[in-house]
Amino acid sequence: MELSRTCDRVGATHRGPAWARKCPLGLKKNALSYCRPTGQLTPTSAALAYASIDLAALEYRAHRGEIILLYADETVLWRFALPRAGWWRKAQRYRLPIRPLSRSQIKREEALKRQAWMRYRSWSRVTSGVLLSVLGAVQYGTSKVCYKIVPHFETEGFRHYIHQVMSVLGPSGKKVVMVTDRSGIHRAHKLTFTLTHDQDRFELHLLPARSGHHLNPIEGFWRRMKEVIGAGRCFEDLHQLYQRPRQVLFAHHQRPIYEFSW
Repeated sequence: MELSRTCDRVGATHRGPAWARKCPLGLKKNALSYCRPTGQLTPTSAALAYASIDLAALEYRAHRGEIILLYADETVLWRFALPRAGWWRKAQRYRLPIRPLSRSQIKREEALKRQAWMRYRSWSRVTSGVLLSVLGAVQYGTSKVCYKIVPHFETEGFRHYIHQVMSVLGPSGKKVVMVTDRSGIHRAHKLTFTLTHDQDRFELHLLPARSGHHLNPIEGFWRRMKEVIGAGRCFEDLHQLYQRPRQVLFAHHQRPIYEFSW
């Protein structure tokens, strides 16, 4: 029920008890407006329809050979498998740690990892950390994935990834169009110079909000890649975790592990 600004204000007789209460009696938590949503948020049907039309036009141009179309996204890999609701009903996960790291330990490990990476920018200097990020883009019509593994996802790493993609696909002479979601890093001001300087050769096409899982085909590849890496496998350090996705992605180029439906 929407309250008006004058006559239906909450008075003294409408107020609840004096002590704090997380949720009023008789109301479910998920029914409240301030409840934090869980899972994937569904975009509007109109946004999906307009985005599908735009992508169909880009795919048509890529099919005719006018442009090179890439679907890009990033994902996170953990050094240990985190137990989740119902994990015991899945496949065998006997390698799950009984006592994974606490939140404070994870925070400390990640802080040390960021300090070492920002100072040296070298994997040999990174001795701490529990997760890393994988940046990837699949070329439309093929199974070719251009990837970059970084300790954590940041604007500078994404800018270097764009230069890496252009060094591989730029010599073809065709314009490269990269489709990605509306993450804050993809819309950062630090990318303005890069996008302006290469606007004739490179374009960043942003999808509508919350539509990446519906329109970006690389999302399915991430799920398959994590299955191949090992859902319940634990790695002693970050370097072992760094080597494993490199092996899987290199093997994917030799024999694809995921069939993209174009």
